[in-house]
Parts: sequence; C-alpha cells; structure tokens
Amino acid sequence: TTTTTITTATTTTVANANDHFVNNYMRDGGVVLESGCGAVLYDENGNRYLDFTSGIAVNAFGHGDKRWAAVVAEQAARVSHTSNLFHNRPQVDLAHYLTQIAENAISKPYKAFLCNSGTEANEAALKFARLVRPGG
Repeated sequence: TTTTTITTATTTTVANANDHFVNNYMRDGGVVLESGCGAVLYDENGNRYLDFTSGIAVNAFGHGDKRWAAVVAEQAARVSHTSNLFHNRPQVDLAHYLTQIAENAISKPYKAFLCNSGTEANEAALKFARLVRPGG
C-alpha cells in the first residue's frame, strides 16, 4: 500500500485548480504531477507513479527524455504547429520515413495520412476502408 502525503503546496495547487478550471475531469485531489522519466511520474511530494494514461491517449513519449526535449525545443524555436493546409519539412520527412517502413515490410507503395485528432483518424479509417472495399 502506497501512502500519499499531501502537503500545503499540493493543497494550494489543488485549490487554485478548483478556482480556475471547469470541473470536467475527476482529478485525483491529492496528486500534483511535477516531473517524470520515461513511463514514471513524480508528484511534487516525491511520490512515484507509473504512467498508464499517456496524456489520455494523446501521446506515449514518456517523460523527461533529454534528447526528445532538445529536438522539440529546436523545432518549437522555428515553427511549433501549422495547419495541414501548408507544407513543412518535418511532416514531409516523417511521411517519407513512414512510407519507407511500410513499403519495406509489405513491398507495396504507400502514402501517409497525418491528422490532428483521434476523431479525424477514425473518420479517415472509415473512408479508407470504403475506398478499398470492393463495391465502394
């Protein structure tokens, strides 16, 4: 059994959150995450947690990886995010990398589809399935 110590700093952070956020998530009132390394997170009291949520399925990059942080900082200093209506070299490079992996594994030409959300990905999956299904 793990005992979580709640400090004044945690209580203050949670009180501030309650004052400023709409209560649309059932947050754990005694946990204020502060840092991490890989799949392990630490709260501001030093308690350790294994991250099974990955930002609620947004990413699974882990935490505190210095190489990843350096690459993200380098890119963010140039362009952090643009609409998919415009080209940018990192997206094109990623698409090339992904299609090469697919083509090497299956020996068929592929194209990449990059999107901004799970909803967009699911919608595209349905459309692609209809596209390749016999009879449309």
